[in-house]
Amino acid sequence: MQQNDPVVAFYLQHLPDAQLKQNFLTAECPFCHEQGKNGPKQLLLVIVGPESHFHGYYRCLHRCSSGGFPLHFARQAQLSLSLVPGFDPDRDYAAAKVNYPVKNINNEIIGFMEKMTADLLIRFAALGISKAVLQEMRIGFNGRYLVYPYYQEDGNCYAARCVHPDKPDDSFWYGDEEFAAPRFRIFNFQEIMRCENGGLVITEGEDNLLALRQLGLPGIALVSAADLAHLEAEQLAWLNTIFVCVNRNPESETAAREFAGRLGFKVRMVRWPDSAPKHYCLTKMAAAYGNDYQKAAFSLLREAKSFSPFSSPIREFLHFEEQLRLEGGEAHAAMRSGFTQLDKALGGMHGINIMGGLPKAGKSCFFIQVASDMASRKIPVIYYDFENGRQKMYQRTLSRLSRLSVEQIKSNELSEEESRNLQEGKNKLQQLLPWFRVVTDRRLTPELMRSHLDFLRHESNSEQIMVVIDSLHKLPFKNLAERRTGIDAWLRQLESLRDQFNASFLVISELTRREDGQYDQQPQLGSFKGSGDIEYSADNAMVLLPQWDPFSSAAPEQRRNDLWLVASREHSPGLVASYQLDYPYWGFIERS
Repeated sequence: MQQNDPVVAFYLQHLPDAQLKQNFLTAECPFCHEQGKNGPKQLLLVIVGPESHFHGYYRCLHRCSSGGFPLHFARQAQLSLSLVPGFDPDRDYAAAKVNYPVKNINNEIIGFMEKMTADLLIRFAALGISKAVLQEMRIGFNGRYLVYPYYQEDGNCYAARCVHPDKPDDSFWYGDEEFAAPRFRIFNFQEIMRCENGGLVITEGEDNLLALRQLGLPGIALVSAADLAHLEAEQLAWLNTIFVCVNRNPESETAAREFAGRLGFKVRMVRWPDSAPKHYCLTKMAAAYGNDYQKAAFSLLREAKSFSPFSSPIREFLHFEEQLRLEGGEAHAAMRSGFTQLDKALGGMHGINIMGGLPKAGKSCFFIQVASDMASRKIPVIYYDFENGRQKMYQRTLSRLSRLSVEQIKSNELSEEESRNLQEGKNKLQQLLPWFRVVTDRRLTPELMRSHLDFLRHESNSEQIMVVIDSLHKLPFKNLAERRTGIDAWLRQLESLRDQFNASFLVISELTRREDGQYDQQPQLGSFKGSGDIEYSADNAMVLLPQWDPFSSAAPEQRRNDLWLVASREHSPGLVASYQLDYPYWGFIERS
């Protein structure tokens, strides 16, 4: 320990007989006689480990008075605050605007203390709480209920909580009802000011605070974790570190996380061991660990993590390793479109893939083929369709699988071979449907889409999932007049879903017409309609351009479409392949 540490130097200056040993400073307590304690002075202990969140915290081993950090030491010793390391002359110490009444229950609290019984002392001892701590915290008994006094900022007690020793739910408030309101329900309230520029522990329940005080640590208690919602950030503004130690149950832990989210980085969450039972707390730990309680409790505090907006480095590395495993696994490699040249150009169907094209160019037909092919290989697919309708999608898929036109499928005049092909096609369609979910709900929201992905990933137990959106410009928007803003907002959501669920997307987009009403024949990123964010969101942007005249009398099977990759994060733009219409089976055949 370096004696040039400003906190150590401050205590050494004002405790001339102090001795420094490892992470503690010991000296005769200068406050014992001032507090009316008879006999020789007791030791004053100061924690001076710079790495500790309680660096500079002092307390008298005789508990002659409440301990605190250097600023409180200066006030108690009547020193100028300007001598204290970390003193801020511009700090506003304006007290809370509370009109405290003249009448208090201080004397009644003393009377209750005198009624503490031997049986109750044994009860508290079983929880690791000594008689000295009970007297320090002025715990009393009214003949039937334990009395926990709630002293306020002015040093007086106006209300106390009375709790049945054997029935914790049997409780009531005694004294001024105004001071039983949520804003005043802070047990050991004055500790907050005593811990200025230092650390403090917030516990749930008075007895847990008593168990903490047994360890000689500073803290406050709330009646329940739900009261964290009433604890204002301004009340804790001058604290450097706040440990939150609530009971082990979902309600308390949720309340603690919400509190930590409100206060931010200065909060450190105390987490119970995974083996700890439900409703575990400090008193139960003290009862279970006995003489090892102090060691176990300090270990919890050391391991408490600050509430951070960032994931931990360990979690980041584990996530990175997991992604490497996924990208090198069979499931990742299985994310193929079924078109050889397309898979070669994109390295498979990964990320957000947006394809634009002219009206009636076959965009939906192309993606239905890709989606149903992936589903047939047991890759879960969700197809959000706002163009064709579920019935047409299934008909066209059945047409491609059975090699029969939709007209043939609907007719009752099939040859034996055609009937056999139809039945085989129906069997294939039925087998792929558990992996091929079609959604046509036009009230779709990002939250609903998230629940769909979560369900299908869980049901299929798959590490990969494909989402098809037909089309981007027909996704629901709150305000149709702000379509571009709405599209960009959806793209942000797709990015989030991609990262959260390891999902891949095939998204159909419209193209922009020129002023003459025609479309560009040269594929480019600027051709996409209504969104300036496609270039930022798309991992791959493609354009499907027909190479046939819609007014030509040429046979449909001679129609050919060129697919261009116009932008990509990892691949070179250029012509991917040509696709010949597989008429009349609602599919495409890839041509090099």
